[in-house]
Amino acid sequence: MRGTSGAAWSLPRTRAGRLRSAVRSAVPALAAYAALRTVGVVVLAAFADRAGQDVWLLLSNTYDATWYKNIATTGYDHGVGVNGLTNLVFFPLYPGLIAALDPVLAGGPGVSGLAVSWLAGLAAAGGLYAIGSHARDRRTGVALAALWAVIPHAVVESMAYTETLFTALSAWSLYAVLTRRWLTAGGLCLLAGLVRPTSAALVAAVGLACLVAAVGRADGWRPWLAGALAPLGLLGYLVFVARRLHRLDGYFHVQDAVWGMPFDGGRYTFQTMGEVVSRRQALQLYAVTVVLLASVVLFAVSLRARQQWPLLVYSGVLLVLVTGGGGYYHSKARLLIPAFGLLLPVAGALGRLRVRTAVAVFAVLALGSAGFGSYLCLGWNYSP
Repeated sequence: MRGTSGAAWSLPRTRAGRLRSAVRSAVPALAAYAALRTVGVVVLAAFADRAGQDVWLLLSNTYDATWYKNIATTGYDHGVGVNGLTNLVFFPLYPGLIAALDPVLAGGPGVSGLAVSWLAGLAAAGGLYAIGSHARDRRTGVALAALWAVIPHAVVESMAYTETLFTALSAWSLYAVLTRRWLTAGGLCLLAGLVRPTSAALVAAVGLACLVAAVGRADGWRPWLAGALAPLGLLGYLVFVARRLHRLDGYFHVQDAVWGMPFDGGRYTFQTMGEVVSRRQALQLYAVTVVLLASVVLFAVSLRARQQWPLLVYSGVLLVLVTGGGGYYHSKARLLIPAFGLLLPVAGALGRLRVRTAVAVFAVLALGSAGFGSYLCLGWNYSP
């Protein structure tokens, strides 16, 4: 009797109990992520103060953050503006959340944008912890969340950008796939499709997983419905832009002819990479080149390690989309921030270290990431 009742009481007996247990389990990962990103922001604030700049404006009111803030307050364009650009290239969920929070929070849409990004960062860290724990073990999950906080361009995770929101939705959608929660996976993938065009990588991973499960007659009707839901966010926004511009290829026209970001299969990327390694360039361009090369190597390592195939599909397609896109070479490392599956081999190695050694390693990585993030915000004159 003692064994039966003890076992019963030791396990969460309700959905709320399971949620509380999961949150308690993730606390070390969330705390590590928050602490490491705080280091990055504090270091940036110190350098910004010396440079006579406002750290909050750097985080909330520069480059893409300004575009999102304007969409939240004034809506979408009906065509190409007098500046030769249009905000139709930016997807609607992030500015929609800013608009929803703005009446509630003091400080304007910039503060709301940071609130969305920072909360999404914690949600993403939780998702990474869940994936790392499921794929390997709990220490790998903690290491994966912490490692994501100190990658070279991690300062973007503390800016009013979409990287944290997209990563959070992608991580939890893929975790739902790995644990066969099909409707959750499809619904989150739908939402991710409203955040950025590279959600096509998530649609491919979730859609293929749903198809495999459905054809294999696993889990009944749920994979079918999830697979139908997965692409609706992305397709819905493409239809919206097509109607707004009165042309079927509206979004792709905006990307190519207006913003100069055609998909050329990698010609622009590899040509620019060759120029970077053959002549003197800015530090950011060297960093992007290293990140791109490291991403290819880490993908090969992940393949060799037989990482779960939905994660491989997501990382692989995302890598193809980023490297295959033309223009904005300096932003390609930022666009790979959501490719968290590539970090799993490194996180697994860090998770095997002794705690004292791991703390020392992450301290060094945090300072390096903070220093480079300060350079991106203060010394680099373009979007990170």
